[in-house]
Amino acid sequence: MSAAAIPEFPEVWEPNMIANLVFIVQGRNVLLIHKKTGLGAGKINGPGGKLEPGETAEEAAIREVQEELLVTPSGLEEMGDLHFDFVDGLKLHCTVFRSEGFEGEPTETLEAKPEWFAFDEVPYDRMWADDQYWLPEMLEGRRFRAWFRFDNEKMLSRKVVFRD
Repeated sequence: MSAAAIPEFPEVWEPNMIANLVFIVQGRNVLLIHKKTGLGAGKINGPGGKLEPGETAEEAAIREVQEELLVTPSGLEEMGDLHFDFVDGLKLHCTVFRSEGFEGEPTETLEAKPEWFAFDEVPYDRMWADDQYWLPEMLEGRRFRAWFRFDNEKMLSRKVVFRD
């Protein structure tokens, strides 16, 4: 997609859903999940989910990883913001965290099946279409902001800005 094909994204944008994603890294490997339920079921992604009332993004990130994988991430570092604008009206803001530590043993649950991938073997063809545009750089430690427009699972436009 050429830069000319990318529409301008609004300066004022109000999400109607707030969520998070967590990527646990060990060396040059990342812990991903085969998502079994909810938005993106059947895809590979990082663990995460919606914030509950009164939670911070970091509190929700820890809770979601505990629920999905039965581990507790430590040393969470906020790496970026994803803004998803879906044609059906969903406007999702997602805070992305990176962690290099955790307690427990990654365990399959009703929501997710964990699997480690080498950075250069992440299966982007089995993930959301946007992941290939920001995840490789984020895994290397780069911070970012990104905006995507989707029609169901088809990405219509994108804009990714790296801050580091």
